[in-house]
Amino acid sequence: MITQNSRNLKSSFGTMLIPIQLSRIIPLMKTTGTLYIVATPIGNIDDITIRALKVLRTVDAVICEERRQGSTLLKKHNVTPKELIPLNEHNEPMEAQQIVMRLVDGMNMALISDAGTPLFADPGAQLIQQAVTMGIQVVPVPGPSSLMAILSVLDESLDQFVYGGFLSRNPNQRRQELKKLLGLNMALVLMDTPYRLTALLDDIEKVFGKNQRLTLALDLTQPGELIARGFPEEVKRAVGGRKGEFILVIHKKM
Repeated sequence: MITQNSRNLKSSFGTMLIPIQLSRIIPLMKTTGTLYIVATPIGNIDDITIRALKVLRTVDAVICEERRQGSTLLKKHNVTPKELIPLNEHNEPMEAQQIVMRLVDGMNMALISDAGTPLFADPGAQLIQQAVTMGIQVVPVPGPSSLMAILSVLDESLDQFVYGGFLSRNPNQRRQELKKLLGLNMALVLMDTPYRLTALLDDIEKVFGKNQRLTLALDLTQPGELIARGFPEEVKRAVGGRKGEFILVIHKKM
C-alpha cells in the first residue's frame, strides 16, 4: 500500500518499508506565463487601445527594442513598467532564451516595438518561435498598423496584394527585385527607410513605367501626414524631398 510517506514491498525476505517522496514522483504543476504582442501608436499618441494600456500596466515586464525609446513611449501613456527588457537584432538570439525561461517560470510579459504592431519589420520572431515551442501562450493585442492604415484609404477595391517589405539597399539588386514583383501582376506594398524614399520612387518609375499608379503614406497619423496619389513623378513632386516614415502601394496594372 502506498501512503504519503511510505509503501510496503513484499519479497521473499519479508516486508520492507521504503520511504518515498511523492513530490519526486508527481511534480507540482506550474502555470506558465503569457506573452502579449502589443501594438502601440505609429505617430499620434492617442492611437492606443484601452486593452493595450491595461496589459502594459499589469504585466511583470515589458520587452522593447531599446530601453530609452521604450521608456519614453510608456511614460507618454503614464505607464510605469515593473521591468524593461531590451530585445533587438543584436541580442535577440541570446536574450530570447532568457525571456522564454522566465515565461516558463510564470511571468507575464508584453512585447512592443518603437511604433506600431511588433514583428512588422521589427525584432521578435525568434522570441515567439521559442515561446511557442515551449508551450507559452502568445496573445495578440491589436492596434495601430501602418499597413492597415494605408489600405483603409485606398481609392480602389483591393482583394489581393503582396507585401514586398523592405527591398535591398543595393540599387541594382533593388531593381531586380522590383522586376520580379512586377511579374506577379498584383498590388504591392513596400516599405523602406526615410532616406531611400526618393531612390525607391526613381527605381519604380524605371521598372514599372511613368504611368504606374502609386499611393504613398508619409508620416501617418502625425501633424504633417501626407497621402500622395498618382504617377511616380507626381508623388515625388508632392513629397518635395521630405524624409519620413512611409509605406507605399504600387497599384495593380489594369
